[in-house]
Amino acid sequence: MTITGIRLFNKAGKKGEQETDLALTEALPAISTSLENELKVSQSLAWRYTAVLEKLTHPDCRSAERDVPMVLLKQALYNVRQHEGFLRMLLVRTQQLVAEFSSNMKLLKETVKSKAAVPTATVFPLFKALSKLWSGLQDEAELLNILNNISINLQPFIASQAKIFSEAHLDGLLESSEVKTDEQRMIESSGERIDPGEMKSHDWLLPETTASFNELPLQYNGVCGYTVVTRDGLLLPGNPYIGVLKHKEKLYVFSSKDAAVKFASSPEEFIEEVAEKAKLSPELIQLLKLHQQFSCVSAYPEMQPGESLLVKPITKCESGTQTDIHPLETNMDKSYEWNEWELRRKAIKLADLLSKVTHSTQTDLSHMRRENTTQTWLPKNAVCQSKRDGESSVPKPQTYLTGLRGQRDGHVVKTNLTRPVDD
Repeated sequence: MTITGIRLFNKAGKKGEQETDLALTEALPAISTSLENELKVSQSLAWRYTAVLEKLTHPDCRSAERDVPMVLLKQALYNVRQHEGFLRMLLVRTQQLVAEFSSNMKLLKETVKSKAAVPTATVFPLFKALSKLWSGLQDEAELLNILNNISINLQPFIASQAKIFSEAHLDGLLESSEVKTDEQRMIESSGERIDPGEMKSHDWLLPETTASFNELPLQYNGVCGYTVVTRDGLLLPGNPYIGVLKHKEKLYVFSSKDAAVKFASSPEEFIEEVAEKAKLSPELIQLLKLHQQFSCVSAYPEMQPGESLLVKPITKCESGTQTDIHPLETNMDKSYEWNEWELRRKAIKLADLLSKVTHSTQTDLSHMRRENTTQTWLPKNAVCQSKRDGESSVPKPQTYLTGLRGQRDGHVVKTNLTRPVDD
């Protein structure tokens, strides 16, 4: 690798900077240019399909205009969007390798310059990095060549799609509708902005308050999920500058402020609806990157050679285990001493006890005496209430009888002399 880097550096130094750029273009086949042109064609076709579907899925569209194969139109749009994403990924990778190669070559020239001797510890790592990047460019060139051959073999299939939806047929469906590019849609919706103060129940990310805003990992590959549900699978690019909704650590973008507000009102329902749309059109799983919702489908970048697209889902469950801190009981001898002098002190103390005698003496005060303790309970005072005697003073009854004596035929008269109670 070091020798290859030295040869590349010497070749660039002899030919000059202009020739160096020519060498780089020779390393990359002319296929990269054709891929760029093909990307433009795919983007233009995707914009036309999007405009047609946007018109046909509009609520104000007449039923007579909808007598077109909507399923085929959506499949064509998904196919073109997949093709566009794949080409964009290849071109970005190639441009990164070219930029890294140019920067390393520039750094190497600045390090060496016209010096007679340069430390190997400084320059050899640069030669190795240059050789590695050059090998990567060659591999990328071979890959682009293979993909070009594949695209040539796929031309019959593309021709069949062009027969179904020819340019004249698409122009007839579009009529006076405007075909908007993704950039134009972003510019039109840039004036709309979510106010986080109005929707405090949700987290919104804005470019003014978020670092690395353009590098956020957006869900659905940057497509508006609300439009996918309400427009029967229509793919419209979302505008992050309207506001990015953060729901359960996932970020969602929308094509308009109204779509953002309605999606935020019930996000779980819309997320489930998007998954249902993907079940009807499985190509959306890879296009919208729904691998977290479909665990049995592997992403293309994560697939290993020879691995199937569908894999058996891994069964997961939550489990817990509790163990003792010290499973084995330890014998702790509290009388253990590690100090030798302490052991000697205890030995002398025990030896000294052998010469000691305990004496006891009993006096008159302690003879035949012991301590007694008695517990008593004091009598409890009890009081009860009995009947109270009552009395009253009433007049004593007095009766006077007359005619009892001296008269045989006389009449007895009875007189009541009792005083009234009120007196």
